[in-house]
Amino acid sequence: MFGEVSGHVLKGFVESCLSNTDAATSAGNAFVVSLAIADLLVAVYPYPLVLTAIFHDGWIAGSIHCQISGFLMGLSVIGSIFNITGIAINRYCYICHSLKYDKLFSNKNTVCYVLLVWVLTTLAIVPNWFVESLQYDPRVYSCTFAQSVSSLYTITVVVVHFILPIAIVSYCYLRIWILVIQVRRRVKPDSRPKINPHDLRNFLTMFVVFVLFAVCWAPLNLIGLAVAIDPRLAQTIPEWLFTASYFMAYFNSCLNAVIYGVLNHNFRKEYKRIILAVFKFQC
Repeated sequence: MFGEVSGHVLKGFVESCLSNTDAATSAGNAFVVSLAIADLLVAVYPYPLVLTAIFHDGWIAGSIHCQISGFLMGLSVIGSIFNITGIAINRYCYICHSLKYDKLFSNKNTVCYVLLVWVLTTLAIVPNWFVESLQYDPRVYSCTFAQSVSSLYTITVVVVHFILPIAIVSYCYLRIWILVIQVRRRVKPDSRPKINPHDLRNFLTMFVVFVLFAVCWAPLNLIGLAVAIDPRLAQTIPEWLFTASYFMAYFNSCLNAVIYGVLNHNFRKEYKRIILAVFKFQC
């Protein structure tokens, strides 16, 4: 049953990426597929262990599984924001610098960019083992990044892995929005930017993905940054606030599939097939 459902999901995702696809948009799709892989990382290993810890009111899987779980969670989080950054840069070049796009995002270059994203993601996670920051936190039943291990390291993580990518993505989408508004108002009637309904729909989808990622992850990162700057704040921040911000952040991995389903016809079609397959299996 799981294989059948997974097959429908994968089929819908591939169809959505291949529909109306040409050489120019395939590069953007590569980052979208890479983002989906980042989202799935937490589902296949860490989340089941978290559920086990919740049911047993403690971690019973051992230290090795704890480290692997924390490592995969880190890969998922940083891989997501780096892929979202790659998508934003890709859309910015495609819409705002269309004449240079084909050269910048050739098939070979795109593969290199995606590989670079995962190399940088892996390199960003490795220091956690040296500072021993991957620890079990009983408040959230997870082996995760411990913000209190090193103030300097926590500040670096928040700035490099959240604030800087968010700033880059915000700049890219701001420039795209400005161009879209100019085209809609016919401020540049003589120019012919590469904006069509399909491109605009894809842009809006990924913009929503970015906004929800920023909203879901901002509270946890801001709490970590505040505590790193002033450790005394750790005693004043309510435990429920930290717990809520943590689960809010990791809930983001589930939202992208909902966004694709709401805004993409092929996903909606495959979701219907999944529901029918589930009811058929139960009957």
